[in-house]
Amino acid sequence: MTDLNDLQVFERVAALESFSAAGRALGMPKSTVSRCVARLETQLGVRLIQRTTHSVRLTASGLALKERCMEILTRVSEAVDYVSSQSSAPKGVLKISAGIGFGYFVLSETLPDFLGRYPDIDVSLYLTSRSVDLVAEGIDVTIRMGRMADSRLVTTGLGTMQRYLCAAPSYLRRRGTPQSIAELKEHVTIEMPAPSGTPRSWEFYKKTREVEKVAIPPRLLVNDPGMIYRLVVNGAGLACISGYLSGPDIESGRLVRLFPEWSLPPVEISIVYPSSRGLSPTVQAFVKHMKQTAAAGKLWMDDPIAKNSHSAIRPHKSTKAGRRK
Repeated sequence: MTDLNDLQVFERVAALESFSAAGRALGMPKSTVSRCVARLETQLGVRLIQRTTHSVRLTASGLALKERCMEILTRVSEAVDYVSSQSSAPKGVLKISAGIGFGYFVLSETLPDFLGRYPDIDVSLYLTSRSVDLVAEGIDVTIRMGRMADSRLVTTGLGTMQRYLCAAPSYLRRRGTPQSIAELKEHVTIEMPAPSGTPRSWEFYKKTREVEKVAIPPRLLVNDPGMIYRLVVNGAGLACISGYLSGPDIESGRLVRLFPEWSLPPVEISIVYPSSRGLSPTVQAFVKHMKQTAAAGKLWMDDPIAKNSHSAIRPHKSTKAGRRK
């Protein structure tokens, strides 16, 4: 009979295309990973992986097994998680992924309370500016900005995040204050790289439904919102900054909010997890904790502008990513 552990090891190698990466993900030596795959190949009587010095390539048999073993492992995981959820309190390791800025400024505030509530859960927090593949990389849950399109994922909305166009007083003294949205093209702008590689369009709107869009080639591209915030505070240029970062500085005068009569489209914040892990007690506990935190407004407690304008956080129901109820 095929060992499910060997099948799981093969799935990790196939997904990550590396024996070393699979070993790190599974917490085992590369040599053990290699033995598991070799044992599986012997049991099945076929070559699953073509090994070279610098790459791992699946054979036709390996590709076929990869497509099918994920479903098998998912069903086993769901069954185990279901039984565990019925008979025990949340425990074990919870792997969380989030953006660097969000992790540093938000999760650092809410994780201590979560760990205090659930003493039997250990957290492995992975902060990165790239969009991780939760299924392939074995991540249990992540916090993401914007809308999701992966049907393998379940999305629970945590509300919306306000953003403000800001500059430091030192920058405005040096370069002058723009008097119109069109004048932004004459200033140093800082922004995140767009997936398409083309400059993002900055969109502003009023309550009267008046909308203005401007495409500005950025002077500085940075892949982390926290770093953009620090650059703006230090006078490097103009940027659209999350309210939980910029709000207190706008209130204190450390930053200046430009065009306050205009608003930027808010960003949806969601907690996302693979559908196969929705039954896990640890995932359920973290989702519940984040929803409660969002409902109380704690995630954005440092955004006094949103508070004063009554921009309440409204949690949404869980849905499959890409679908709206």
